[in-house]
Amino acid sequence: MVPARATTNAAGDRRRARSAHVRIGYGRVSTRDQHLEAQHDALTAAGCEQVYVDVASGKLAARPELDKTLACLRAGDTLVITRLDRLGRSLPHLLEVSADLRERNVDLIVLQQQIDTSTAAGRMFFAVLGAVGEFERDLLSERTRDGLRAARARGRTGGRKSKLKPAHVQLARQMRDELDGDGRRRHTVQDIADEFDVSRGTIYRALNRAPRPR
Repeated sequence: MVPARATTNAAGDRRRARSAHVRIGYGRVSTRDQHLEAQHDALTAAGCEQVYVDVASGKLAARPELDKTLACLRAGDTLVITRLDRLGRSLPHLLEVSADLRERNVDLIVLQQQIDTSTAAGRMFFAVLGAVGEFERDLLSERTRDGLRAARARGRTGGRKSKLKPAHVQLARQMRDELDGDGRRRHTVQDIADEFDVSRGTIYRALNRAPRPR
């Protein structure tokens, strides 16, 4: 946690002394983008009594300060962030966190996008975002299934093949990159190997050799 400019006491004293409803700030900087002070200053200026900041890169990186932030929030509090991409590892994770906040009666304010879920407009924004996220997941799954059916129709007829065709490699990569609602990989390498009737080694070699689409 990065302390706000006001003097802070021990955790227990801070909980007893804080006002009934407070603003808690959360920020995140990557290891390549060290603008911690700018986020901290913006969150403090927005009235946050406590500010937590993670230094993490990548969708799957651990974020202990985010866990602390969510744990300390109480009903009636407000979580303040500078941008939406500071909070969620991915769109599904962002929607998961926002739903958790809503169930706990915690509001969310996004400074740069001027979103405030205590207002009707802010709540509507996340409702639309949730619909977009569901559509995106369904569309990705449908494209993957359609691609697999097309690959089978082009003539994969029994027997273990020694290597994958380029179209199969592309589909294998799509399956490998597909994430579930918790931001974890939806398919294991074994799942992909079983789908194409090849060994796990074949999948690993194909994915390591194949360039990612630009």
